[in-house]
Amino acid sequence: MTDTTAFIIFGASGDLTTRKLVPALFSLHRKGRLPSGFRLIGMARSPIDPAAFRASLRAAAAPADAAAWTSFEARLDYLRGDPTDPQSLARLEAKLSGAETGDGAAHRLYYLATPPHVYADVVQRLGAAGMVDRRRGWRRVIIEKPFGSDLASAQELNRLLHRVLDEEQIYRIDHYLGKETVQNVLVFRFANSIFEPLWNRNYIDHVQITVAETVGVEHRGPFYDRVGVVRDMFQNHLLQVLAMAAMEPPASFDAEALRNERIKVLRAVRPFEPGDIAGRTLRAQYDGYRQEAGVAPDSTTPTYAALRLSIDNWRWQGVPFFLRSGKRLAAKATSIVIQFKSVPHVMFPLPPGQGIQPNSLAICIQPDEGMHLQFQVKEPGTPAGMRPVDMDFHYANDFGPGAIPEAYERLLLDAFMGDPSLYTRNDSIELAWALVDPILRAWEQPSAPPLLHYAPGTWGPAESGAWLAADGRAWSSDCVRHEP
Repeated sequence: MTDTTAFIIFGASGDLTTRKLVPALFSLHRKGRLPSGFRLIGMARSPIDPAAFRASLRAAAAPADAAAWTSFEARLDYLRGDPTDPQSLARLEAKLSGAETGDGAAHRLYYLATPPHVYADVVQRLGAAGMVDRRRGWRRVIIEKPFGSDLASAQELNRLLHRVLDEEQIYRIDHYLGKETVQNVLVFRFANSIFEPLWNRNYIDHVQITVAETVGVEHRGPFYDRVGVVRDMFQNHLLQVLAMAAMEPPASFDAEALRNERIKVLRAVRPFEPGDIAGRTLRAQYDGYRQEAGVAPDSTTPTYAALRLSIDNWRWQGVPFFLRSGKRLAAKATSIVIQFKSVPHVMFPLPPGQGIQPNSLAICIQPDEGMHLQFQVKEPGTPAGMRPVDMDFHYANDFGPGAIPEAYERLLLDAFMGDPSLYTRNDSIELAWALVDPILRAWEQPSAPPLLHYAPGTWGPAESGAWLAADGRAWSSDCVRHEP
C-alpha cells in the first residue's frame, strides 16, 4: 500500500510561504524527512499559473542543489481559490482525491497562512465539505498567530474550532518554541545534574527574558498599530519561553506531559491587579513611530514594554522574572539570563564598598546561539583581586556553521509526525491572554502609567534602567555583542 500526505497552504501567495514554509520543506526534502507520497498544493485568490508558482518559489529559495530542487518542485502545485468559498474547496477536494487513489492512507495537513479573521470560517468550511474527515487518514490544521486579540476572542475562536476539530487536530504554531536554542533549555536543565539542583529560589536571585529587535514596524504599520508589543510578543513568545525556563521536570518526554508542565507555570503566574500595574509594568514608544506608514498620528501603541512577573509556587516564590521586548533597539538579541544570588559572606579583603559580582548564566537564543556561564577568578599577581570570566558554548563552534535548522523546519516535521510538544494548547492560549488582558485594559485608562519615549538605536527608555535599578538590579547585556 502507498500512503500519501498532502500539505495544503491557504494563503499561499503570501510572504510566509516563500520566506519560511517552502525553504523549510525543501530542507526536509533534502534530508529525506518528508512523509511518503508528499505533495504541496498552494491555494490563494491570486491568478497564478502553477508553473509560475513553482518558478517564483525557485527564485525565492535560490537553491544551491539544483537536482534536489527539481525533484522537490515536481511535488508542488497551485490552485486559485478562496478557502472560505465552497466551490473553491470542491475543486481542491477533487484535486486531492484524484491523487489519493489506492488502498493506502491519505493524510492531509492544512496550513492557515490567511488573515486571522477568517481562521474560524476556513475551518468550518473544511468541516462542512467533509475535508477533515479522518476515516482515510489523519487530518491536522496549523494555525498561525495571532490567536485572538484578547481572552474573549481567543475563547470564541477555540469554541468555533472545536465545533469541527478535536483539540488533537489543532496545531497552534509559535515559531519561538521551534528554535533549537529554546528546546535546548530542557536538555540543559534535565540532562545535567549540576544545574537542576540550583534552578530554584534558594540560588537564583532573578531571571531576565529579552527579545530585542533592531527593525521598526516596516510594512506592518496598520497591523502593528492595532496590536502593539504586548500582543505581538509577550502574550505568545515571551510567556512560552518563560514557561520552558520555569517548568518542573515532566515525568516523560511525552507531548502532553511537556505541555502540562508548561501550563502549570502559566497558572502559577501571579495575576496583575489594577493597583500594581504602575509598579510592575512599563511601556514606551520609539521616536518616529507615529510617522510610520499606516500608523495613527496620535497613536499611543507601545513598541517597547517591560513586565515584572512573579510565579507563586514552591520553586520560584520570591524570584522575580523580568520580561522586556521592543522594536528599534540597539541590537537584535533574544536571551534568557539566570542571575544567581550573591555569596552570603565576603571573606576576601576587597576595597570598601566593593562586592563580588554574582554568577550568571546567559542562554543566547539568537543570533549568536550559545551559552555563557560567568564566574569569578583570581587575578594573577594580586593578593585577592578577582574579575568575572565566561565559560562559553557556541553552536557554530561545536556543530559547525549552519547546523541549526530554521524553527519552521522542526515544527512542520513535528506536525507531520503528529507530535504537538512544541505547539500551543488551547488552555495555554487562554491562560496567556488572561495574564496580559488586565495590563492592556489598564493602559487604556486615563490613570494609566505614562507612555514613555526612546530614541531608535538605544535600549529603550532611560526609565527602564531606573525601573530595574529601583529593584536593586540591572539589565544584562551578556548575549549582546555591542554594549548599549
